[in-house]
Amino acid sequence: MHSLSLLADPNAWAALVTLTALEIVLGIDNLVFISVLTTRLAKDKARRARLVGLSLAFIFRVIMLAALTWLIGLTTPLFGVFGIEISWRDIILIGGGMFLLAKATHEIHGEVEAHDSQVEPSGGTRAFAWIVVQLVVIDLVFSLDSILTAIGMAEDLEVMIAAVVIAMIVMYAAANPVGAFIAAHPTTKMLALAFLLLIGVALVADGFEFHIPRGYIYFAMAFAAAVEAFNVMAKRNRQRRRG
Repeated sequence: MHSLSLLADPNAWAALVTLTALEIVLGIDNLVFISVLTTRLAKDKARRARLVGLSLAFIFRVIMLAALTWLIGLTTPLFGVFGIEISWRDIILIGGGMFLLAKATHEIHGEVEAHDSQVEPSGGTRAFAWIVVQLVVIDLVFSLDSILTAIGMAEDLEVMIAAVVIAMIVMYAAANPVGAFIAAHPTTKMLALAFLLLIGVALVADGFEFHIPRGYIYFAMAFAAAVEAFNVMAKRNRQRRRG
């Protein structure tokens, strides 16, 4: 009966729309990481890895939503450092941010050095398994941040789950086009890696209770992406003239 009453509640619908939009925006970070990571795989395995990564992200989000009491308890302070209270949530965010910084730095180094072993896409089972492991780690971090946001914005579990489901459907639809675009345009991969560095810094800052407004980060990402889009179009036009 409670679920049926939500259908007639305009506040529930407003919360659903707002939360869905926010979940999609928060999921962009996850999608960029998945897309960059899977460019090292052959096309068929890259698609499968994206599917696995997004499926894990969805599963983690649903499990966390079902364990709200435990999740909220993660924000309980464990100890203090220089006047900053650190909780399990903070530790996870700091660890995830450091992982992103290390991974993005390693990938950028690989792109700059351009070793022969790194240029060719890998289709091995080992490479696929290692990428899936990395996706699991970062999915946990992004899922935690996303679900804590959902808890803060909505009161009903049904609304939260519906928003997550809709957001993940959108992410599924966007995963392959985004991954294919990054693979086809190497300069966009470097830009995506720069985004990951930015996101890693933001996560570490959040862990130390120094919140960087996400609006600033997403504006910077959107502006840089727009500039890169113009570069891609200019490059295509030059190639057409030469052809």
